[in-house]
Amino acid sequence: MFQKADASGLAQVRHVVLVLSGKGGVGKSTITTELALALRHAGKKVGILDVDLCGPSIPRMLSVGRPDVHQCDSGWVPVYTDAQKSLALMSIGFLMEDPDEAVVWRGPKKTALIAQFVSDVAWGELDVLLVDTPPGTSDEHLAVLENLKKHRVDGAVLVTTPQAVSTGDVRREITFCKKTGVRILGIIENMSGFVCPHCSECSNIFSRGGGEELAKLTGSEFLGSVPLDPQLSRCIEEGEDFTQLFSESTTFSAISSISQTLLSSLQTA
Repeated sequence: MFQKADASGLAQVRHVVLVLSGKGGVGKSTITTELALALRHAGKKVGILDVDLCGPSIPRMLSVGRPDVHQCDSGWVPVYTDAQKSLALMSIGFLMEDPDEAVVWRGPKKTALIAQFVSDVAWGELDVLLVDTPPGTSDEHLAVLENLKKHRVDGAVLVTTPQAVSTGDVRREITFCKKTGVRILGIIENMSGFVCPHCSECSNIFSRGGGEELAKLTGSEFLGSVPLDPQLSRCIEEGEDFTQLFSESTTFSAISSISQTLLSSLQTA
């Protein structure tokens, strides 16, 4: 590991947002990636801190490969996805020698790396830093909050799918936020309907509306729904920018609307 930086790399970060989910498989990392791209599309400088240590998938989603992580006087230099340096990323995926290597670590080692990620990455000036967390409410979440005490966390976005199994787990995530004093910025319902690749009609092949209903029951803001879209899935698989390639699609409109609502919430945080 590199030496600890003298000052916090978060000094010039305006807003910090946690992205949480009660269970795996709800598309949390996909939502984090697309929110970041939509915010960049809106002219914001964005960073993603990937603390899903056992499943770091965002480097692939952004097609940045496995570049070497360098150090400057301020700490670790994040990996930039574009020449304009408008989207920065730090992930354990950049530190593993073998991409197929499993992270078999006990809690203290995970906590130590998260502490370094929070304090030692030289993010520079950012409008929003999105923190992609693992599913559930584990050591990683507590470590992130503990190490962000010196820097204000604006709140958390909760990702769910419409099914009751998922919304039930997100209820526990809401309880976690209340116990730890984290403001809930809103709930996003992912995989809400299916967009036909031929006619673009959205069909409810699964259930729909579970996330919105949960928001009403818990008094949380409902940020919006994102459907299952084959074009979005392909972009995620191939590391392409969906917000640029399909800016006229209804799925992009949904993601863009969510990002704008989130920005509005951050202004009042």
